[in-house]
Order: sequence, then C-alpha cells, then structure tokens
Amino acid sequence: MSYDDAIEALSTDALKFVKDGFVIGLGSGRAATTFVKSLSSFVKIKNYNIKAVPTSLQIKLIAENGGIPLVEADHVDHIDVVFDGADQIDSQKFVIKGGGGSLLRENILFNLSKKVVVMADKSKFVENFTRTVPVEVHPLARNLVTDSIKKLGGKAQLRSLDKGYPFFTENGNIILDCDFGVIKNPKELSQKIKLITGVMESGIFIRKPDVIYKAKIGGKFDII
Repeated sequence: MSYDDAIEALSTDALKFVKDGFVIGLGSGRAATTFVKSLSSFVKIKNYNIKAVPTSLQIKLIAENGGIPLVEADHVDHIDVVFDGADQIDSQKFVIKGGGGSLLRENILFNLSKKVVVMADKSKFVENFTRTVPVEVHPLARNLVTDSIKKLGGKAQLRSLDKGYPFFTENGNIILDCDFGVIKNPKELSQKIKLITGVMESGIFIRKPDVIYKAKIGGKFDII
C-alpha cells in the first residue's frame, strides 16, 4: 500500500500557501522531503524571493540541493508558514512528532509560525494516540527522566541505532521513546512530561496545525 502519489499531489497543492517574500519552515521526513522538492521548482518558476528555516541536516541538504535560500531560526522573528509531517494525528488534531529525532527544532518552528501545515498519510490518523511518545532528554538526566516517566504511568526506552549505539539528536541530546498505552488527554500528559527536569521537548505538540492534509490511496487527499 503506497501513498506516494497522494503525497506528491498534496505537496503541489500546499504550494498555494507560499507567497513571495515569505519565511518558510521546513519540517523533516518523507512528506516534508517531497514538499521541499516541489517548493524548489515552484519558487524558480514564480521567481519568488523566499527564505527557508530547516529543522534538520537531512532537510537542509535537500533544500540546498534545490537552491532554496536558508536561514537559521534564531535569525528570524517569525515564520509565515511551516510545512511538516506527523507520526500520528489524533481526533483532537494534536500531533505526535519526533520519529526522526528533530522534535525540538520542529516544535520551535511550530510556535514561531503564523500558519502550520501538516501533511500525513491516512495510516497516521487515530482516535487516540497509541504510539510511543518521543522525549528529547539531556544525557545526564536519562535515569531521572526514566524514573519520572514511570511515575506518570509510562515506560521509557532509550532510542538506539542499529548497531546498539545511543541515538543522539542534532542538539547533542538523547531520545527516550515512552509508551503510555492509549493517550486520551495528550495536552495534560505533554505538560507533565515537560515539567520533568532534563526534558528538552515532548513529542506531543500542543500547537495544533491550521491545515492538515490526509493522503489516501490512488493519489487522492483530503484537507482538514
């Protein structure tokens, strides 16, 4: 089952939110990658003067390859629109992100942006969150956060690479993937997680998207 055609189609449609002179946030992952490639062609055809803020080295390299001018988040006072994917989207329109490890930077862009556009395939949509919640943690706080997550009713697992080495974010932090089972009150849980000393970011984003694209089979998509 492939949503590639739909991701490509919605990426083209989402270009309608891009205007000349905009500062644009670029998320990470499959949908964001497809969008950046579409954006690169679009701004050349339109001769738009835009700047883009990448959330990861992965998306930065793709944007550079497409000739998109880049700027760091701390060099802008706002972002006009951010385009990103999601690991899960619940019925309240909260999102879980961080599967790729860029949750801290992605959440900064979410909260800097005037408009948030999220693009995801149909399989990512659920009534209540069921997947693990990525939590970015300072390495020195690993045991402290693990114990605190347990007190919140969760089970924390250190994210590792294939060879067993710990996964480190581009910020030099580790990620604990935390299993809370079915999450019915994501906002409250995220707030409790972020109060733990040593936690840099929770993968449950409190800022809800303004526009959500749902990719379906056969190259079709819905806009929520």
